[in-house]
Amino acid sequence: MPTQKPKLINLDLDLLRAFAAVADAKSFTRAGVRLGRTQSTISLQIKRLEEQLNAELFSRDPRKVVLTGQGEALLAQARRMLRVNDEIIGEMFEHTLEGEVRFGAPEDFATTHLPGILGDYARAYPQVSLSVTCDLTLKLMDKMSQGELDLALIKREPVGADVGVPVWRERLVWVGAGEDVLPKDAPVPLIAAPAPCVYRKRATAALDAAGKSWRIAYTSPSLAGQHAALRAGLGVTALPTEMVPDDLIIFGSEHGFPPLADAEIALIRAGKTLPVAAERLANFILASLDAARAAS
Repeated sequence: MPTQKPKLINLDLDLLRAFAAVADAKSFTRAGVRLGRTQSTISLQIKRLEEQLNAELFSRDPRKVVLTGQGEALLAQARRMLRVNDEIIGEMFEHTLEGEVRFGAPEDFATTHLPGILGDYARAYPQVSLSVTCDLTLKLMDKMSQGELDLALIKREPVGADVGVPVWRERLVWVGAGEDVLPKDAPVPLIAAPAPCVYRKRATAALDAAGKSWRIAYTSPSLAGQHAALRAGLGVTALPTEMVPDDLIIFGSEHGFPPLADAEIALIRAGKTLPVAAERLANFILASLDAARAAS
């Protein structure tokens, strides 16, 4: 007998948008608020999607909603499809979408991962004014609480999705200009951003756990300032591997340095609902960083 061809399924983008909203919010109710729908409507949409895919996408209990393995596998693809859809709609129908999106990000992350994403967004929605603020996480959080930002990427402890949506995990390494900056019998000289800073906390916690003394040799809120201090041989610092300049050296256990715990980047929103232009940017960021993470 001839092999029966698999049934062709056309995924409903409304169902995928509801699925992504629930995955990000970890709640059917909060997802409904974000999309302007009732909790029961969102639940029905997820049920329809699960039936269509013959897969359980969420494990549910009274306190939280968690992606299953199948749900995690679908999420990145769903965001990619939604981004493509939004780009097409932007090019065909939404050139007239106007307004301002106020977006914040840490300086180092903004200069390495975001230029292409923000460029794609600007081309898709040329009438939207995109205002980008680069600053320390603490200051970005202050601006968010004061209503000065719509969206922000922040550095934080890996705490799950209660505060924002995790979008990136950073592997940290020790960096310096050369082995001559390493002290023989003296505290390790650290170059760092002002406290509180996740990288600074990672560095001092790792040295404390290893029983190694340290001192803050140079403090700068600017990544360029920290790089200048590193090149001048003033000390060492903790940086994500993707952000280590070619002219600096990564130090490891062979140099007597303990391993560093990862840091996390999360996307936070100013409120339960955002203007359409800001929601479009959020999806661009989530989809693009999902794809970059899968490729790394």
